[in-house]
Amino acid sequence: MATPILKWAGGKRQLLDELYARFPAAYDPREHAYHEPFLGSGALCFDHEPSRGTVNDRNPRLVNFYRQVRDRPEELIERCRAFPDPNDDPDPALEFAEEDRKGRSIDAAYYQQRALFNRRPNDEPFDALAEAARLLYLNRTGFNGLYRENADGEFNVPIGRYADPDWVRAEQVRRVSRVLRGLGEGAIHHGEYDYVRESAAPGDLVYFDPPYEPMSPTADFAEYSAGGFDREDQLALLAVVRELAERDVHVILSNSGVMYDPYLEAGLFVDRVGATRAINSDPDARGEVNEVIATTVPSDARRGRDQRSLSEW
Repeated sequence: MATPILKWAGGKRQLLDELYARFPAAYDPREHAYHEPFLGSGALCFDHEPSRGTVNDRNPRLVNFYRQVRDRPEELIERCRAFPDPNDDPDPALEFAEEDRKGRSIDAAYYQQRALFNRRPNDEPFDALAEAARLLYLNRTGFNGLYRENADGEFNVPIGRYADPDWVRAEQVRRVSRVLRGLGEGAIHHGEYDYVRESAAPGDLVYFDPPYEPMSPTADFAEYSAGGFDREDQLALLAVVRELAERDVHVILSNSGVMYDPYLEAGLFVDRVGATRAINSDPDARGEVNEVIATTVPSDARRGRDQRSLSEW
């Protein structure tokens, strides 16, 4: 089983047992495909190791990262090994050794690499493998593993404080590469989640993990997602869920607790669960949060808790 390479807001490693318990008993990974239209860190997909299916995300740099992991894992690992300690001085041989694009002083290698990572949103030529390597480096050395962009689309997370950060993640990269290659050609999509309407067939399993609906007017669980995901988007997603269910496609969703009633009213089977969240820009907001898992699969049609991962079949 593979584990996530990246830290990502809303990661599901703590909820894997709850999610597996809601897998339909009729779902056979040897015959049916698995689809994850909001991939993020991919905790469930990579643990499950499906042999067929699709994954997707609307973040282009995240999608590029997974394509590089799939196609060039050893090159990616070597690029990551070449990065300096984030607190080292900037490399005078590279661009942004003294100032960033806005004339702000750069005094550490982390901020130099962050400026180089932001070539894409500034319409500058960029190397896809270098961008993927920098995403991993910044993710593992930036503050609290946040992914956040400013209004111009620039990654703007400050440096973190780590005693011995691992920004290479060699074994995780290799294992995730094998999972992604196993999904088949064209399995990694970049775009909106509704592509799955055309990709999913009867008997397939779709796991939706959208940016969470905020628990309060001041909360922002979706700050990592470019373009946001508001209540109208949440309800549009529900319409897609109903369409898939009518075609005998199995669906599981996770979200914040405020979606309990909308999911219940839509005819889904909904349960509240608790998970500890370590990624939040506000340290006081970290800790256990109220989440829900909803599904189209009734309790008597689920495989239950008898085994954790269907990849063992």
